[in-house]
Amino acid sequence: MPTIYILNSIKILMYFDDHSPPHFHAVYNEYEELFEIRTLTTYRGSLPSKQRKIVVEWAKSNLKFLIDKWNEFNP
Repeated sequence: MPTIYILNSIKILMYFDDHSPPHFHAVYNEYEELFEIRTLTTYRGSLPSKQRKIVVEWAKSNLKFLIDKWNEFNP
């Protein structure tokens, strides 16, 4: 699973040939949360609230990047 971005020690990752819905993984220490790309809602897991807020704000500003990466990794 490639790390596509690192945000304040939070890794943003995506799998190749992953299942729908389009999503990304945010990993911080022992925490992991999967976010649906189009809605930024939680698919599974959780992050501490401070890290979750950072990820959601970053993702809002980088939706095109996330969609493009999903389409690249999951044709």
